[in-house]
Amino acid sequence: MSDALVIGVLALQGDVREHLVALAAAGAAARPVRRPEELAEVDGLVLPGGESTTISKLATLFGLMEPLRARVADGLPVYGTCAGMILLADKILDPRSGQETIGGIDMIVRRNAFGRQNESFEAALDIEGVDGDPVEGVFIRAPWVESVGAAARVLAEHEGHIVAVRQGNALATSFHPELTGDHRVHGLFADMVRASRTRGSL
Repeated sequence: MSDALVIGVLALQGDVREHLVALAAAGAAARPVRRPEELAEVDGLVLPGGESTTISKLATLFGLMEPLRARVADGLPVYGTCAGMILLADKILDPRSGQETIGGIDMIVRRNAFGRQNESFEAALDIEGVDGDPVEGVFIRAPWVESVGAAARVLAEHEGHIVAVRQGNALATSFHPELTGDHRVHGLFADMVRASRTRGSL
């Protein structure tokens, strides 16, 4: 097994470059993932922000949806931001026609819950597992989590709404930490990937 921690970013649509930069700053070898064979080579995967319906349709078109579901179900560490959070939800409260999810977190998500593009905002968030000062969360047409099942752990809330969740090897945030220059959330995910690799090598 190579010592390099390889974390992919699903590169079908969305803010891929920013995640690649943040993952590199967190000590990972970051690479874009567009094909099933690229997915097979990574130790962990980020599902970026963008438009969740578009990403799900492109994933199906590129033959990635079923491999994604299989690897996540098999324990691949995965982190979804904004649209990526929606993709990791087992249920969407108000799905668009034809919209599918990868699943992996027992939660119900509401799309665009915090408002439209012109209602974007930033907020300081205390996130369980992230030490130091609060994380500045950038919310852009962001979802929130309506409810979680018993297996999911709430890591952060904003004004009473759940905005960060973890279940096993799956992490999801409503906000975009890749846009702030603060790479601690990506560091948390990189630690999750390292821990998963260590368990897998025992």
